[in-house]
Amino acid sequence: MAWNEPGGNNNDPWGNKKNNDSGPPDLDEVFRNLQKKLEGIFGGKRGGGTGGSGGGGLGFPGKLGSIGLMALLFVAALLWLLSGIYIIQPAERGVVQQFGKYVKTTQPGPHWRFPWPVQSVQRVNVDQNRAVELKSQEILTKDENIVEIDLSVQYIISDAGGYLFNVTDPDSTLRQAAESALRETVGLTVMDQVITEGRGIIQADTKEKIQETLDSYEAGVLVTAINLQSAQPPEAVQDAFSDAIKAREDQERFINESEAYKNGLLPQARGDAVIALEQARAYRSQVVNAAQGEAARFESLLTEYTKAPEVTRQRLYLESLEAVLSNSSKVMVDVDGGNNLMYLPIDKLMGGAGISSPAVESVNNNSGTKFTNSLPSDLLPATRTDGSRARSRETR
Repeated sequence: MAWNEPGGNNNDPWGNKKNNDSGPPDLDEVFRNLQKKLEGIFGGKRGGGTGGSGGGGLGFPGKLGSIGLMALLFVAALLWLLSGIYIIQPAERGVVQQFGKYVKTTQPGPHWRFPWPVQSVQRVNVDQNRAVELKSQEILTKDENIVEIDLSVQYIISDAGGYLFNVTDPDSTLRQAAESALRETVGLTVMDQVITEGRGIIQADTKEKIQETLDSYEAGVLVTAINLQSAQPPEAVQDAFSDAIKAREDQERFINESEAYKNGLLPQARGDAVIALEQARAYRSQVVNAAQGEAARFESLLTEYTKAPEVTRQRLYLESLEAVLSNSSKVMVDVDGGNNLMYLPIDKLMGGAGISSPAVESVNNNSGTKFTNSLPSDLLPATRTDGSRARSRETR
């Protein structure tokens, strides 16, 4: 039965007797009962004269009770203050908030903050590699072609406070910034460069534009790498682009083969040119030396001619005649005391194998009359073992 029901217990929870005819419970009685309970907890006792006011006055805890209460409060306060100590790991940063507002970012090591509910700390791993991906992005290129691109953006947290409070959703913000930068970069590039050799340039330009956008937001994000995972034309025209790529590869192969042929041919041509130049220099030296020799010979003959003109003239004449007749196929015969000068046509004698008695052509020294006689047998050239006739010549 409840204490306040009619006809029930006349005592309330504080030990006061209930008087149905009276008003609210006596507050003095309530405080006295509470004081008794506290004295029982801390070992205090009521005082009769100076400690209280007559028999029904409000009493106070004794000395021992006051010390125990103060010790309890001190221990509680100490534990509360010690709960504000925290340690930040090397890979982390501590973001301190005071009543929910950002205060500061602490570095690795031990720190202290005002305990809850005044301040709180949120730990953020700034060394962890994070990534967002863009899948099957259809983008229009500069030459009005469509290309499908898969992109992966890797990043780390550079500012923990900015990462937590400056943007609502950092990953979503990064994804939107990456898509915008990629569309801008690809839109300024032709399709051949996007799917072949221009991918490195696209990655670098896209990374730079993403970082500029995030820095303007103060998002506390540092982009570490951009990976262009795939860049290809739409499936409907994939075969045509594959043929174009194959033709381009063949072109590169033919160019490389031509370069290799050129690299092999040019050194050989240069070697031939060097040989020709050396031969020309040798010929020049030969001609110059021969000319200098002839000039020296002429000067020596001039000296001899100055000393004995007639003798020198006769000697030069005979040497010239000998040089001319040495290449002639005819033999001149001059008989002492005779008026006729005979010469033997050796070339005709060598060519006419069936002539038994070759003709001898004589020239009269006085009249210049030519006559032909049979050549005596003792003047015929000797016959060699091989059937040809030996060449005979008589010189003065």
